Amino acid sequence: MNAAPAERRPADTPRDLVGIGIGPFNLSLAALAHPLTELDAVFYDQRPAFHWHPGLLIDGATLQVPFLADLVTLADPTSPWTFLNYLRTRDRLFPFYFAEQFHIHRAEYDAYCRWVSANLPGLHFSHQVDAVRWNPDRAAFEVDHTQLDADGEAEALGRTYTRNIALGIGTAPHIPEPLKPLALEPTVPVLHSADYLTHRESLLTADHITVIGSGQSGAEIFLDLLRARPVGKERIHWLARTEAFAPMEYSKLGLEHFTPDYTRYFHHLPEAERDHLVPAQWQLHKGIDADTIAAIHEELYRRTLHGGWPDATLTPGVSVRTAGRVGAAKVELHLEHRRQGTRSRLTTDAVVLATGYRERPLDQLLAGLDPHLRRDASARPRVDEHFRLVLDDTVQGSVYVQNAERHTHGVGAPDLGLAAWRSATILNTLTKREPYPQPRRTAFTTFGLQPHQPHESRAPRPGGHQAEERGPLIELQG
Repeated sequence: MNAAPAERRPADTPRDLVGIGIGPFNLSLAALAHPLTELDAVFYDQRPAFHWHPGLLIDGATLQVPFLADLVTLADPTSPWTFLNYLRTRDRLFPFYFAEQFHIHRAEYDAYCRWVSANLPGLHFSHQVDAVRWNPDRAAFEVDHTQLDADGEAEALGRTYTRNIALGIGTAPHIPEPLKPLALEPTVPVLHSADYLTHRESLLTADHITVIGSGQSGAEIFLDLLRARPVGKERIHWLARTEAFAPMEYSKLGLEHFTPDYTRYFHHLPEAERDHLVPAQWQLHKGIDADTIAAIHEELYRRTLHGGWPDATLTPGVSVRTAGRVGAAKVELHLEHRRQGTRSRLTTDAVVLATGYRERPLDQLLAGLDPHLRRDASARPRVDEHFRLVLDDTVQGSVYVQNAERHTHGVGAPDLGLAAWRSATILNTLTKREPYPQPRRTAFTTFGLQPHQPHESRAPRPGGHQAEERGPLIELQG
């Protein structure tokens, strides 16, 4: 894997790795790949620059993972791309030290990632990847892309050949079916939380606002709107399908579900068991930070100090059956409370959908690879332990996925805390050596009676996958 200098490199020479998408996960991969001089890697993203959830960088909102869950630290704390080194370059180490903050501001994480993306070589923004195919004659993937101008219009076409691909195309805002027609109508005030800050000022002028969704984003938006409304004239509804506005599971042993140990355990479970587990573990990743819940209660309580109750309604256990317009600008929500078996209508002036995100489907981008993909019983792509799509034996290259493998690797797939470990796993496998030694144990909890230890990275079999390994039979001594 010897990269030729860029100015002398023939255009059709296969690269070792092409990353598609430059979100935090592929940015982590690029940062850890940077010191591996034998690795010829390039990354493409259709956006003009890096931005991480810009619509949710609410003032004061913090990450739900510690600052050590940056792009590289948990794989290589000596990397120049750590969050602490970012602070050093900004002369902010001492202020951060005295602030004693373990969970940093979300806006600060975004600024840190933008610093990495602005200084890390090999990243190409304004490049839209259009198609991926396997070329057996070249024994390489063809990646077709379009270079975009400042207005997002096509400027030039290109093709890159590569032996391996890393997909990090991220997730897309999820809009429930009953609200899709309204959300797609530009004149109706129904928007996803991903666009909250863009429309915040106009939302605050609405007479009545409804927030839908019981996760962290919904809680942060409800709190932000509540703080901005006059006492006694809040006129906010907060609705959720869940049975309660519940706190996220954040106990020390609960957090061990976001370790490599648990990820390996989950991957070796039967498919049916994995499918049952993921929705049952919603409180591990869809609950609300306890501090945010406390802040909401404190704000509501403060508004009762001089008598009366705030004009804010918080109702869990409610689903939206249908929705429609009323007049020129209002929205009518048809609600159902499943436990009571009751229905009602709510007329509101604006709706914010804090309804989460879904993995972007890979089918369109990988249409050229579809004949080679191996799928599970639910027609989802199979993903091996090293985060590679399972392909047939005619494809010698590997396609790695980041945050598209919850069905095979569990609730930790979208978690920032596992980003560096997953990137290191990919690079260890890709280079057929171990530039980033992996810990053999990461949790006090023993998941299962047959624990699966990490095994050495080795060359992939044709098709980029290996047979699953079963752990040894062990006896438990009482």
